Amino acid sequence: MDKYKPSLEHNAAQKKLPRTVVVLGLVSFFNDFASDIVAPLIPILLASVLAAGPVALGLVEGIADAIASLLKLWSGRHSDLIGGRRKKLTLAGYLLSNAARPLLGLAVSWPVVLLLRSIDRVGKGIRTAPRDALVADATPSHMRGYAYGFHRAMDNGGAVAGSLAAAAILAWTGLDLIEVILWSALPGMVAILLLSMGIKEENIGNKKEATSEAMLSLPPLRWSLLSRPTRRYLLVLTLFTLARASETFILLLGYQLGVGVVELLLIWSAISLAKAVTSTVGGKLADRYGRGSLMLISWVAFAVSFLLFGLVTSSSGLWIVSIFYGLFVGLSEGAERALISDYAPPLERGTAFGWYHLAVGLAAIPAGILFGTLWQLHSAPLAFFVAGGVAALAAILLRLWAWPARETQLH
Repeated sequence: MDKYKPSLEHNAAQKKLPRTVVVLGLVSFFNDFASDIVAPLIPILLASVLAAGPVALGLVEGIADAIASLLKLWSGRHSDLIGGRRKKLTLAGYLLSNAARPLLGLAVSWPVVLLLRSIDRVGKGIRTAPRDALVADATPSHMRGYAYGFHRAMDNGGAVAGSLAAAAILAWTGLDLIEVILWSALPGMVAILLLSMGIKEENIGNKKEATSEAMLSLPPLRWSLLSRPTRRYLLVLTLFTLARASETFILLLGYQLGVGVVELLLIWSAISLAKAVTSTVGGKLADRYGRGSLMLISWVAFAVSFLLFGLVTSSSGLWIVSIFYGLFVGLSEGAERALISDYAPPLERGTAFGWYHLAVGLAAIPAGILFGTLWQLHSAPLAFFVAGGVAALAAILLRLWAWPARETQLH
């Protein structure tokens, strides 16, 4: 009987997430705890305290996300050029975000909100590609869907905790929106401490530190040098991002329907919880059956949910569609990132994730502005209908033009 024990232990170890992935998941949990105390309050802050409309919200969210994505290409590339030592960049990004975010409570106009939100997203831009590459460095290829799904589950779990905390504070204490935003600094500090003390640079990754000579072998930073499947995938993902306007518009829809602030925070929390429920499962399914299938199901469901948002006229309808939306969006979050790690050679993972986030970010400004403009000049239903149609088109192109080969999906 004993001769089978090493094999069983090996199999168990193969199914266990690496320590680096677990620690980074906890860091994301507490950072999103802090972020989602603030994020769902931004549309309410703009609409009520600062008297700004949907176009201002589209500008704030679109420009902030685009700035972040432009930096992600630089930071991902830089983490490759310095031999895959990615912790310092990741830590610097978290520090910057958690320094700027609480100051949103002191904003006196929407341009100030735009500035502080942009600084917050600069931090996100610096940290995200190196952090995503850290996950790939530390994880065997057959588990990467699981690893990214777990990471997204922790992200969304933090969002649940943050929005519930904000709702509880507003409902049961005498604190106002501004004071709640200032208190977001506490969980942000926990995230920074976890990253500082929980990950040792020399223990990160499954490969030896690359030499200077190896770094010089990196190809030039050109779009044309990416493989054709990678470029097609990123182009379709960019189109889908034009439909994926900020989720804060869902809260603005609820606000205009007369839903109270506390209930809006609970809806935001329900969306994050729904994503957390399905993201780890979706990552495991992507490892087993292929990334493309999970993404196609999720994108079609996204298109349907946005069409349904355009028909919502009550708080109960908003609850139902929001939960449906969250469940299916969470399903593909691990697959979307795992596919990038599948395409990229080990020494270029940071660069690959930089291109991925840049492609998504370039669509962020037009996505937010177009959605907000359609809303303000015409109606909320038209904005959601158009976004749903674009998402459906992206799903069709994914299946017919940018479908990843099965060996790549299961790499």
